[in-house]
Amino acid sequence: MAVLTAQRDDFPRWYQDVLTKAKLAENGPARGTIVIRPNGYAVWERMQAEVDRRIKAAGAQNAYFPLLIPMSFFEREAEHVEGFSPELAVVTHGGGKELSEPLAIRPTSETVIGEYMAKWIDSYRDLPLILNQWANVVRWEMRPRIFLRTTEFLWQEGHTAHTGELEARQYARRILHEVYEDFMRNTLAMPVIVGRKTARERFAGAANTMTCEGIMRDAKALQMGTSHELGQRFSRAFNMSYSTADGTTEHCWTTSWGASTRMLGGLIMCHGDDFGLVLPPALAPVQAVVVVVKETDGSDGTVTRAASALVDELNAGGVRTGLDDNVSQGFGWRATEWDLQGVPMRLEIGPRDLADNAALLYRRDTREKSTVSLGSVVDEVRQLAPRIQTEMLAAATARRDAVISHCTSLDDAREVAQQGVATVPWALVGDAGEAELAAGGLTVRCLQRGDGSLPESDDDAGALAYIARAY
Repeated sequence: MAVLTAQRDDFPRWYQDVLTKAKLAENGPARGTIVIRPNGYAVWERMQAEVDRRIKAAGAQNAYFPLLIPMSFFEREAEHVEGFSPELAVVTHGGGKELSEPLAIRPTSETVIGEYMAKWIDSYRDLPLILNQWANVVRWEMRPRIFLRTTEFLWQEGHTAHTGELEARQYARRILHEVYEDFMRNTLAMPVIVGRKTARERFAGAANTMTCEGIMRDAKALQMGTSHELGQRFSRAFNMSYSTADGTTEHCWTTSWGASTRMLGGLIMCHGDDFGLVLPPALAPVQAVVVVVKETDGSDGTVTRAASALVDELNAGGVRTGLDDNVSQGFGWRATEWDLQGVPMRLEIGPRDLADNAALLYRRDTREKSTVSLGSVVDEVRQLAPRIQTEMLAAATARRDAVISHCTSLDDAREVAQQGVATVPWALVGDAGEAELAAGGLTVRCLQRGDGSLPESDDDAGALAYIARAY
């Protein structure tokens, strides 16, 4: 009997099966909330560490801002409050009394961070101000789905203030490419499509939104991370100004950018197979597990001691390695569990292997096995890890490219996007065509030039539209 529903039979059911049986997450007690289990949180911690390292390399400092935000803060920027109103959760009572002013539970922090940036910025010497916070946010979700769309989720959100429009634009693009795209390609092994959001799809209050779009195994798109140019709208709303070198006063140019636990859902659906989760080695909390198949007759611990010594060698060699010496459970059951959890490499050792001074090396992504001598295990594993990483990206790229078709009319694009991803000149779509697509459950995921670069405006003459169903 299969452990998981087959992807081809019911992809949503397969996804739910992986969440449950790999012990990643489950629904919380309140609608739309989630409980992230240790297996899932360990992956999120690795994501945090890798993204945080890149953010700090781009000059950001981490800070923390309140969960509860006065509603009057939102009302200062009309488009922003209009965009988030359907998703706001609002506290109206506290301490048994009605509050004099309702408090929004943080859906995003442009307003509260803008308030404090305005206090901290006085002159051009205070700029650029580059902040990031790791936090939870709440957006009331009508159709929750674990990691993909939940009422509460975890994320990072960056907020910056600059002296000029060009500097702000360049920084927003730096985050897009050097943080998000680099992390997604080189750590998650996901070949994201990097582009510009249409006016219909961009962040409420932004002048420009740029995105990294992942394509899942079912050919649906998933927005993985976004970077926004906010212009001077929020700085004007919150009087975020600075004195220039010649003594004049100017409003700052601001950006914001964020990525969330949605990346975990994307990771599962991009790489996972009918046997469970598949983790790229660069991300995996445990890159290799040494499994004692069984002990020697008489259970003198010989195999376990050899396996434990191998774990120590691998960890000393820079490979994050765990030990499975639970021989009281059948090996087949344990192998299935490690497959479900997506550990990239497995080393199997039993009495016969030990007698041959060898181990069986298994790679999770292709399920291939090879025999290696115990003396060369560390070198073999260290060489295999980056090869798996490279080949997972190549395989995901091939799967993505196989479902993308270039179209020459909106009608063709609409048909292709029912089961795949369509590209079509944006000039053939336009605002009216985008509205038609949306009515049929299709969205323009992003705009991109033919050479893969970002369009400079909403009506860039050479822009291609990527059209797909989306999560």
